[in-house]
Amino acid sequence: MSAQARRTLTVIGSALAALALAAGCTTHTEMSALEHPEVSTGPLQTVSPSPALTARATQDLRDPVQIVSRNGLLRTRIVVERKKVRLAGRDLWALTYNGMYMPPTLRLRPGDRMVISFENELDHQTNLHVHGMHVSPAGHADNVFLKVEPGKTFTYEYTFPKSLEPGTYWYHPHPHTLSTPQTAGGMSGLIVVDGLDTYLPAPLRGITEHAVALKDFQLVGDQIKTSHLKIGAPTTRTVNGQLNPRIRIRPGETQLWRLANIGANIFYKVTLPGTKFHIVAQDGYPVNRVYSVDSMVIPAGARYDVLVQGPKAGVSQLRTLPYNSGKAGNQFPEATLATVRSEGEPMRPAALPTAFAPVDDLTKEAVAARKTVIFTENKAGTLFYINHKQFDHNRIDFRAKLNTVQEWTIKNDSDEVHSFHIHTNDFQVMSINGAPQVNYGLRDTVDVPPRGNMVVRIRFLDYPGKTVLHCHILNHEDAGMMAVLQIDK
Repeated sequence: MSAQARRTLTVIGSALAALALAAGCTTHTEMSALEHPEVSTGPLQTVSPSPALTARATQDLRDPVQIVSRNGLLRTRIVVERKKVRLAGRDLWALTYNGMYMPPTLRLRPGDRMVISFENELDHQTNLHVHGMHVSPAGHADNVFLKVEPGKTFTYEYTFPKSLEPGTYWYHPHPHTLSTPQTAGGMSGLIVVDGLDTYLPAPLRGITEHAVALKDFQLVGDQIKTSHLKIGAPTTRTVNGQLNPRIRIRPGETQLWRLANIGANIFYKVTLPGTKFHIVAQDGYPVNRVYSVDSMVIPAGARYDVLVQGPKAGVSQLRTLPYNSGKAGNQFPEATLATVRSEGEPMRPAALPTAFAPVDDLTKEAVAARKTVIFTENKAGTLFYINHKQFDHNRIDFRAKLNTVQEWTIKNDSDEVHSFHIHTNDFQVMSINGAPQVNYGLRDTVDVPPRGNMVVRIRFLDYPGKTVLHCHILNHEDAGMMAVLQIDK
């Protein structure tokens, strides 16, 4: 697809979206912190979910419609509601943005403004978080302490810096104790910051691009399950809300895929047998050197932008491989995510870049303070802690001063993987279990191994305010594994 064709489709998608806007097993019981009924008007879901759904590849992958910024401004409306959607060949009750299980992708450029009229038609409070984005955590911006009550409308206003890194981000709800059910129920979508083309060689600019949004659900009857979620229960995995869609590519063709785990809890270990992923950005941050892998573990919240070159003519499966998150965690089974059909006139594979974008390197920076973050949980796996405390939005757990660098040691004193995620500023991973890590670029969501540790450095830039850090397994966050960070001027 040419760049002009892609722009045309984007305009068409934006118009369609504007019309829409106008009109497994677990070793311990791991449940959402919610002990009240369904986040919508549905019944209490205490029964086990149905088996995971599977299907043959009969439909081509559909990229989400896009809302694109114009003249430096992205203005849109998001309506949050419980609605029946057509999903996996069935009509299912889901929690939706604008009535869609896979809502529009918000697409902007560094330095843009974004204004969202956010209408809550649920019967519970909610709010909005723009995951991974360097933006103010205060006021009407990325303020996760805000509550948008049922029937209310709130206007979010974001002013992004010109230094905002190009790549893939996402949006989802972040009200404490409700993040899991609302995200698991369907409330998540992509954000794309343009600019990766800047670092690509001329022959790779304007190549075909696909969103590969990994989004999953558990099913009970005709409802997506939102309460009493067990992470290891049977889970249906979709790509862009489709069950085993078909991704078309020509032999030798280079495409850009935006792989993003925008679900609540589960892990993906993604592979395309016989084909490598060439990583050009991770967590919305372009790498300094392109590196290639056969598979990637993508925890909830993480993203990878990758170049993929079409294999020889034929059919292969984009799969998630078996993954074990630890003896106190979960076993995730293998599953097919999408079917890749390589066909058509072969292309000569393009030369891939090696050196890529400049990155921050905090190795030689002066460290203003050192902090320790300890992840623990109770024996039953129902309560989770940071530094032996449950989340309290009225308590300041950590402090940092603007324009300084801190070094944090994150210790996982449990027998399952936890992920470390922080809002407002990204971090550099210095070491994992004492082993120095290659700095390809900054991150915002990284796994900490069981009984292990990770050392990171964080530079606090541009934005003072009150924000949070947490495990991005949302069951764990909602059950207490979150802390408050105050960034002072």
